[in-house]
Amino acid sequence: MSKPVRVGPAVRRWRLARGLTLAQLGERSGRNVGHLSQIENEKALPSLEALAAVADALDVPVAWLLLDDAQPPRVVLAADRPSQAMAHGGVMEEVDAGTSRDVCILEGTIPPGAGTGVHAHQGDEHHVVLAGRFRMTQGEHVHELGPGDYLAWDPTIPHDVQNIGEEPGRLLIIYPRRGRSGRTE
Repeated sequence: MSKPVRVGPAVRRWRLARGLTLAQLGERSGRNVGHLSQIENEKALPSLEALAAVADALDVPVAWLLLDDAQPPRVVLAADRPSQAMAHGGVMEEVDAGTSRDVCILEGTIPPGAGTGVHAHQGDEHHVVLAGRFRMTQGEHVHELGPGDYLAWDPTIPHDVQNIGEEPGRLLIIYPRRGRSGRTE
C-alpha cells in the first residue's frame, strides 16, 4: 500500500515564509479559505489543479509542495565519524560515515614524512588538500600540492601520497562508494 501524500505542512511553511494569511493565499489562488485550512491541516487533499493554483500563489514550483515526505538530511557529527589508524601513524576518518549512497568521503591526516604507500583500486579518486604539503605520485606524474589544491586521478594506476611538509597534513578524499572494495596494495 502506498504512503499518503502530505502537502499540508509544505503549504503552511511556504505560506508563512511568504508572510501570507490563509485569506491572502485564498485570494491569490482563487481557492476557498476553508478548503485551504483543511489542506494545511491534512484533512483534505487538493486536486492537481488546486495544488498548481496554490503553488503559483506561493511562487514555488508544485514539486516543492510534495517535498515534506523526502528523506531528511543525513548528519554525521565529527565525533561520530568512523576512523581507522593507518600503518604510517596517520588516521583516516569516514566523513560521511557510510550514509552516502554514491560516494565515500574521507578525511586523512598524515604525519610529516609519512605516506600511503603505493596502492591501486577502482573508481575515480578526488583529493583536496586541507592543510600541509603533499607529493602525489602516479607513474611518472608527480605533483606537489598545498592547501586548497585539487587532484583527480584514475586509481587503477598505482599511486602514492606523501606528506612532504613539517606538520601533519590533511586531505579530503572522495571516490565512488563501490571504488575501494577492490583495493590492492
